[in-house]
Amino acid sequence: MLPPFNTSASRLLPGHCRLMPGQATTLRPRRASLLNIDQGWIWATFAGPHRVLGHESGDRFLAPGDALCVPAGTRLVLEALTDPNNPQPVHFLWSEVVVSNRSQIFAGQVLAPARELRRSTAHTLMALQRLVRGLIGWSTGRPA
Repeated sequence: MLPPFNTSASRLLPGHCRLMPGQATTLRPRRASLLNIDQGWIWATFAGPHRVLGHESGDRFLAPGDALCVPAGTRLVLEALTDPNNPQPVHFLWSEVVVSNRSQIFAGQVLAPARELRRSTAHTLMALQRLVRGLIGWSTGRPA
C-alpha cells in the first residue's frame, strides 16, 4: 500500500503517489512531466491566464487510464474527487518525460563532425599551399 501524499512537501518526487479524497496539492515540475491516473478521479487545474474555449480553460478531469503532459515550470493543482459511495484514494504515477531533442542529436552527430572536417580541410589546404610553395622554391633554385 502506498503512503498518503504529504501536501506540505514542496516538491513531489517522481513515482507512485496517493492522494486522499478531498485532498489537494500543487505541483511545479522543473522538467516536463507526465501524470498517469491509475485509480480514482482527479480534478487538475493549470495556472492561468486561460482562454475560455473548450479545453483551454485550464481545468481537466482525469479518470483511470488518463495521462496528462505537464510542461516544465507549469503550476498544476490536483484535487482528488470523491465518490460518496466509494471513498477510495486516487493513485497516480508522476514521472519526468525524457525528451529526445532532435536538434541536440543532430548537433552531436552531424554538426560537430562537420566542424571537425572543415577545420581539418582548412589545415590540409594550408599545408598543401606551403608544400607547393616549397616545391616551387626548390625547383627554381630559390628556397624560401
